[in-house]
Formats: sequence, C-alpha cells, structure tokens
Amino acid sequence: MRNLSRRTFVAGAGATIGTATAGGLLVPAARAAAEDAGDAASRTVRNGDLITVTPDQPRYVDLISGFNPRWEARPRGVRLPRTTAQVVQAVQDAADKRQRLTIRGGGHCYEDFVYNSEVEVVVDMNLMDAVTYDPGRRAFEVEAGATLLKVYQTLYEGWGVTIPGGVCYAVGVGGHVTGGGYGNLSRKHGLVVDHLYAIEVVTLGADGRARAIVATREPNDPHRDLWWAHTGGGGGNFGVVTRYWFRSPEATGSVPSDQLPKPPAEVLIAIPSWSWENITRSGFGNMVRAYGTWFEQNSGPDSVYTGLTSWLFLNHKVSGSLVLLLQVNGDVPQAEQRAKDFVQGLSDALGVPHTGDVVRLPWLKAVKYLGTMDGSQTNPQLRAGHKSAYMRKGFPENQIAAIWKHLTRTDYTNPKGGLAVVSFGGRINTVASDATALPQRDAIFKLLYQTYWTSPADDAPNTAWLQEFYREVYADTGGVPVSNRVTDGCYVNYADRDLGDPQQNTSNVPWSTLYYKDNYPKLQRVKQAYDPKDFFRHRQSIRLPGSVR
Repeated sequence: MRNLSRRTFVAGAGATIGTATAGGLLVPAARAAAEDAGDAASRTVRNGDLITVTPDQPRYVDLISGFNPRWEARPRGVRLPRTTAQVVQAVQDAADKRQRLTIRGGGHCYEDFVYNSEVEVVVDMNLMDAVTYDPGRRAFEVEAGATLLKVYQTLYEGWGVTIPGGVCYAVGVGGHVTGGGYGNLSRKHGLVVDHLYAIEVVTLGADGRARAIVATREPNDPHRDLWWAHTGGGGGNFGVVTRYWFRSPEATGSVPSDQLPKPPAEVLIAIPSWSWENITRSGFGNMVRAYGTWFEQNSGPDSVYTGLTSWLFLNHKVSGSLVLLLQVNGDVPQAEQRAKDFVQGLSDALGVPHTGDVVRLPWLKAVKYLGTMDGSQTNPQLRAGHKSAYMRKGFPENQIAAIWKHLTRTDYTNPKGGLAVVSFGGRINTVASDATALPQRDAIFKLLYQTYWTSPADDAPNTAWLQEFYREVYADTGGVPVSNRVTDGCYVNYADRDLGDPQQNTSNVPWSTLYYKDNYPKLQRVKQAYDPKDFFRHRQSIRLPGSVR
C-alpha cells in the first residue's frame, strides 16, 4: 500500500495607487521594508541579506532541480527571499537588468514554466514558509513557500482547522492555490480558493517599479480583481505571490478556530485493488459506467456522500492491477458500511473480487500517510507527462473503448502509465463559474492522464503513448476535452503545453479557453492592469489583450 501514488500509479497499494484602503494596500519597496522592520520581533531569525545562489556554489544544483527532470535550466542565479521586501528587491533587480525571471513556489510544475533555457533568474520561495494567525484580518496567514503538509499540520494542531487542499505533502502552497486547489475534503468544503480572503503579490508596474500589493475579496477593495485572478488563474502570470490569508466566507466572530473548516476527527481509508489477470472488456466497461453513474447521482451539494472522495486509478495492464483510493468522513453514521458498499459495488460491476480492507485513522495521521505515499518524491529520476480533463457526466461508450484500448496496448509496457478518475462536485459546484477564475463548477470528475519513466531515451515512446491516448479519447472534439454536455476543459494546475500545439489540438479551441472558458478576457484585463510589461510570463501565461504571442 505504501507505493500507491496518484502520480506513479504503482498498482496494489498596474494601477499605481499609493494610498492604503480598508480592502487593499499597495506597498512599494521602501514601505515593504518598513513593514518587515515593524514585524522584526517575530521574524528576527529570518533577517539578513537576500540570498543569491550562483552556479559556482554547491547547492545551486539542488536549487535548479524541479519535480520533473525533463525540464532543465541554468539561470545566472537563484534568489531565496525571506521577506516580502526581499522579493520586491529580487523583482526590481531582474527588471532593471532586463533578465528573464521565473518563480518557484514549490517545484511541482508539470511543464517547463519555471525551468527552461530562457530563464536567467529564479525566485525560489522555499524560505518563506510561515503559517500564523492574523487577528487584524481574522484570517490565517500562509507564506507562499509553505508545503501543504506544513500548512495542514500547523493549522490543525494549532487551531483544529484546515484548508481543503491536495494530497501530495510536498506541493508548495504558492502554485497550488493559484490554480484553484483541490483535495480530499473539497467535496465537503469546496476548493481552497473558496476560502481565500486575501493575497499579497509583488508586481511590476508600467513605470518599471516593483511593488507589493495586498488584495482582498472585499467588494470595495480597489485590487479585488487581482485577488480574483489568483482564485484559479494559475501561477506565474501577474507577479510573485508572497502570502495568502484564508478565512471562509461564512465565518463569523473573531475566534481563530471558527474561521476555517474543521476536518473530521477520523476518516476511513480503503485502497482496494483488482487483478488485471481476471478483467474482461465487458467487465471493465461495466465498472467505469458504474463509477460514473454513482457520481452523477451523488455529487450534489446536499448529498449525504459529500464526505466521500475517491481516486480510481485505471492503470495500464502491465501494472498488474486497477486500484482505488477511497476516503470517507468517519464522523457520519454508517461510515464503514458506506465505504464497503462503494467498493463492493465496483467489484460487482467488474465481476472481479477486490483485495484490501477499510481502515479507520485519525484525520491528520491519514493526511500524513496518504501524503507520503507518493513515489515521485522518493525517486528523483522520474520523468513525467501529464494531461487533464473535467467531466460533467460519466464516460460515453466511445471514450470507454479508447481507454480500454490504450490501457491494454501490447506495444506499450510501462506500468506507470494510466488515468486517474478523481471525484469532484459537492460544495465545489455551489460557486458560480465567474465568482472565481476557475470556471469548472458543475463537474463530477477531474481526470489526470499521466505516465512516468526514468531514462531520457524513453521520452519519445512515453510522450507518444500519452498523446495518442488523450487524442483518441477526445477524437470527437479535436483531440481535447472541449466544453460540452460531457466534458468541460482542462485543469490549469495539470499544465499541458500540448494544448497549444495545433497538431495535438485540432479543435480550434485555444488552450486559454480550455483552462479558463469565459473568464479569460477578464484575466487579460487584470494582466494589463498589474503586469503591463508582460514581465511575468511563460509558455502558457495569460496574454496581454491584443497580444499575438
């Protein structure tokens, strides 16, 4: 069980406003420095000069290594700020020298948006990882370099609360939140951005000056659109995120423990598997249809099953097994029976018995257990490819046939290839599609297509298999999941540069629409206001209005 991973599929286990307001604050470099000085009592150990690591220093190699070793860079330096003022300094220095700058908020970017041949300076946020409570904003302040596990543990042990974020423990909160943020509590409590109250971003104005801006969701905040753009608009588009503040919209009073969701004291975890040896084509189709039908019927916000989250790993046949990861809120009546019935229903549809039991764990222990099962964290050689889709309905027959075909191809023998079908819906779908930058608010599934391998010599066959798999599933809509009755575009945090390749995407629907739908023009307007020089950019960054790039 310890080798199961959503990533590795191992079977069997610029406005220039210089005044403070109630809702927003623009902080130029000098003011940011004064703010840091005023908070010196709590940050003394982090004072000092801005760290710059250059190629002649031993730790440089570690600092230019991201999640996916396919992507490489040799920047002139990696800058590790400890404070907002130092982020302002790093951005200003790069702008003054006209150096290409990218931002590492955790290192898990699936594409080459951080590490590529053009980058000259990387701002690495790892040293800014504090998690505290801000009584003035009645919100929890989380610096952008904190990992998800640190956030979960600090919030829960300190105040008994959490945010409904992702499973992988080492993901940095910086990029996770900007893409929307999803996890095992999201069907019950919504996306992470549904609890985002404020954000601090270092931007570069039309005058070439770097500034730190605090933007909130308050209706009268002049920077509210900047807050909105970070509720699913993706990372690296508008500036360097330095801090988030989280408070649920329905929270009242000033007691910290009342400001965010409380997770269940215990959860039930099941990780059953089914041997590929006994799986037939008809049984596979029955199982996939049953899984889709169940979530079509149980993804409403008032469903008694919002506390149930599942990841169905449809692994390639050579892996040996199909696997399910199931988590159920342990505080509800008949929780064990609900978990067992769900698993047994899939076994009955497949016509193959499963192995694996339901276990009850304290919530934080379950978070640590599931979060540290990710094999990609323990094998730094793993190269990867990823694709995504949202689904409004269960799989139609032509998609089931394409999935079966590519999971049973005999010319592909990598056990780490497959498709994860992840439950969505519940409270996520109570939010309007334009209330946050992430527009997919009526889906029942989020899909993650992926494969992992270790040798650069295997790049071509693995990427080809993944591309062929994806294109055939969506052959009716130009090789990508355009928004229609069944599918609803792609997840920006599962970045995929092929969406912009006319040979892979023949739909005439651009990558920007697949990610953002009708929200893209507003994101472009925010880009114009806060990054008019297009200083913060990457292969799929938000384009300035009228841009041909």
